[in-house]
Amino acid sequence: MCGIAGVVALTEDRRPVDPKAVTRMSERLSHRGPDGVRGFVSRSGACALGHARLAVIDLHTGDQPMTVADESVHVVCNGEIYNFRALRRELEEKGHRFRTASDTEVLLHGYRAWGDALPERLDGMFAFAIWDSANERMLLARDRAGKKPLFWTTDGSRFAFASEIKALTGLDWATDDIDADALPFYLSFGYVPGPKTFYRGITALAPAHRMVIEGGRVSEPERYWELSWGTSPMVAGVDVLAKETRTLLRNAVERRLVADVPLGAFLSGGIDSTIIVGLMRELTEGPIQTFSLGFADDPTYDETAFARGTAERFGTDHTEFMLGAGEISRVADLVAAHDQPFGDSSAIPTHIVSELTREHVTVALTGDGGDEMFAGYPRFLAMQLAERIPRPLAQMGRTLSGLLPYHSNFRHPTRRAKQFFDAAALGPEERMLSWLGFFQDQLGDMLVPGTASVPDRESLLRSYSVPWNAHPGASVLSKTLALNFATYLPEDLLVKADRCSMAHGLELRSPFLDTAVMEFASGLPDRVRIRGKKQTGLKWLLRHAFADLIPAEITNRKKMGFGVPLPTWFRTHWKTRYEDEVLGPDARIRQWLRPEPVEALWKSHQSGRADHSHRLWALFTLETWLRSR
Repeated sequence: MCGIAGVVALTEDRRPVDPKAVTRMSERLSHRGPDGVRGFVSRSGACALGHARLAVIDLHTGDQPMTVADESVHVVCNGEIYNFRALRRELEEKGHRFRTASDTEVLLHGYRAWGDALPERLDGMFAFAIWDSANERMLLARDRAGKKPLFWTTDGSRFAFASEIKALTGLDWATDDIDADALPFYLSFGYVPGPKTFYRGITALAPAHRMVIEGGRVSEPERYWELSWGTSPMVAGVDVLAKETRTLLRNAVERRLVADVPLGAFLSGGIDSTIIVGLMRELTEGPIQTFSLGFADDPTYDETAFARGTAERFGTDHTEFMLGAGEISRVADLVAAHDQPFGDSSAIPTHIVSELTREHVTVALTGDGGDEMFAGYPRFLAMQLAERIPRPLAQMGRTLSGLLPYHSNFRHPTRRAKQFFDAAALGPEERMLSWLGFFQDQLGDMLVPGTASVPDRESLLRSYSVPWNAHPGASVLSKTLALNFATYLPEDLLVKADRCSMAHGLELRSPFLDTAVMEFASGLPDRVRIRGKKQTGLKWLLRHAFADLIPAEITNRKKMGFGVPLPTWFRTHWKTRYEDEVLGPDARIRQWLRPEPVEALWKSHQSGRADHSHRLWALFTLETWLRSR
């Protein structure tokens, strides 16, 4: 795992790029790669590459930028290629000769063998750039799920890319101006849907895409892979599907145990991380280090007892970290890690557990992707139910649920019923946004006139409607999974995992996002994804396939999620700071948002009769980001 950066000259005169600027870009990424910064400049001066390394595989000869014997091709890569050994054997049979034991070297020889088709051959998490000196061209690519980030910018005469935005804004020719039209999207989703960012002129390369810079031209990004999501129904029996699930996940875990540094796993009290640790136990004879995080001031959010039981079952060397009250000091660190406001408050515990875990290991396996691939979120079940309710009945349910009293426990049935019926009568895309988003209908009232245009409904929902409509023959559940895979997974969950872990030089690996696992899971029939109408029927195939591995007390639990006690914290530990910074007369958001609706939201939350904590968090990180500029 590393940080990568580079600049390519686009003009015909091929004005040499500034290698010192690329070095500075790499140094801005040194948290991603604390084991050293190195660079390369092409003989023509048209390209400079930079790399900040986190040494994980081949500690002695795996430095980057890496090249072949005749130095005609160079590469920088952020990530891991899990099938590198199989690819290496295939390439050696074709006559390629390797000089290192690194997984990165297969990219060089793979490019020579397969050209721009290289990404299709890879199973891994990666963002890489290959410079072909003979043809003066660059190939950029990003992994299928979007685990590793890649951003780029151009001024017409130069093209630059980097693992994080902060490396691009440090260039003297790149702009760091705010794109005001991104603000409504952030307020709606809690992030700016790619390929846009909060910065004018800085673009994200989408997952499963590649692009080429050649002849002074920057190609349009091209998709090289896409899941089918249930359009080819499987007819195999349950036991056959369960056996295949187990085999594929076991293979995925085994490939992710390759490392020349200490390795462990995040362990929550949930099904996914329990399966990962259980498979690690099957594949590993030595000690396994596991890590979990709890909350000292609110047991409602604490899963450490369940994680402790799993650790005892599998005999791991388990470490528990307890989060103290408040942790408001993390807000600035989180904004710095993401380079943009980020609306998911679970970044707080992810950031902390990553920092503490890094004191013990360099690599940690996680259960990320299990809910996405095997239908684990309650909203998947809710989406199915909502689609079956006639619209007039759903509208009546919304009216009646509005009469229910507010309950502070976010798991209480009355609160869940109100949340469900508030969105049940909407179209599927708007319904999902209602459950996942922050501000939608309020945008017109919140934005200061003239600062940012309010997008029409079609534009606002485009990032949701495109994946929903991409699989017309699929079931409601398959469409919902496709939508979630294209939005929440790469824009929220994987962004959080990457930025919070790499802020501390910790590499996270996700077996559930193995290519073979994803392609298998996306084609599963609904009958094995969810059974019944209770949360314990979610991820049914996983529960069935690993029934002997998962303790009964975990199998029978409802999903909890990696949350924090935001409702209480905003009324106690964070109250004064929020009032000073977000509601104060010098608040930066006053340039963009009208103070009256922001203050009304705060008062409503403080009254104890409503929970607006996630919206307040989104505004808090926005204000913190604006203050950091």
